[in-house]
Amino acid sequence: MNSARLSHRLGWLAPLVWLVLLLFACLGMEELEGLFRLVEPDSQAVIYERADFLVLLGRHLLVVGVAALLAILLGVGAAVAVTRPGGRDFLPLVGQLASIGQTFPPVAVLALAVPVLGFGTLPIIVALLLYGLLPIVRNTLAGLEGIDPGVAEAARGMGMTGGQRLRQVELPLAAPVILAGIRTSVTINIATAAIGATVGASNLGDPIISGIVNGNTAYVLQGALLIGLLALCVDSLFARLQPVASS
Repeated sequence: MNSARLSHRLGWLAPLVWLVLLLFACLGMEELEGLFRLVEPDSQAVIYERADFLVLLGRHLLVVGVAALLAILLGVGAAVAVTRPGGRDFLPLVGQLASIGQTFPPVAVLALAVPVLGFGTLPIIVALLLYGLLPIVRNTLAGLEGIDPGVAEAARGMGMTGGQRLRQVELPLAAPVILAGIRTSVTINIATAAIGATVGASNLGDPIISGIVNGNTAYVLQGALLIGLLALCVDSLFARLQPVASS
């Protein structure tokens, strides 16, 4: 019991470590000025100061979170619909549409969305939504179709309705596979969201874009560092949640 409890507690260590490092980087980037000065010795400013890093982090999380929520609702919903008896004819279509969404470059989505939605947050949410659908749709389909037919038949024999079987049997059994798809989708979009800075969606991509425009490598490294730490924090959190979903 003690070893199991210790293992449970240690499982949360990695997310906490990455979170502490992320917050330290956001709040104490000035402490690393000497290090960044080695990269840009001739630049007058080596620490990005046009916006607070913690504010940029919050905006980044908001955009990724909204896009992830929409992708989960649409992706899981579509996968469930096409695995029902009346929707199997649409299964290939849903898979193809999800694949197109990821193969279509996010930059191209932004270019098409900006004239319609304007500059700001909405275009990047649309781009992340389309880009994040494929892993969720594929894993939900794999999870639902990988369930032992005998289990579904037993649930049917117990008198469960289709909705009850879905909620109480199929989705819980498929949850680890679905969560793995969500994990992939969110982690990829944490990095992809940086391009939102090019269309006025202020986030952790701001230092990167500013560094590219002004030729300041230190700015680029600061944005990349924060995005990398955020991705590691979120990914390790999902890694901790997956065993919970399996139990």
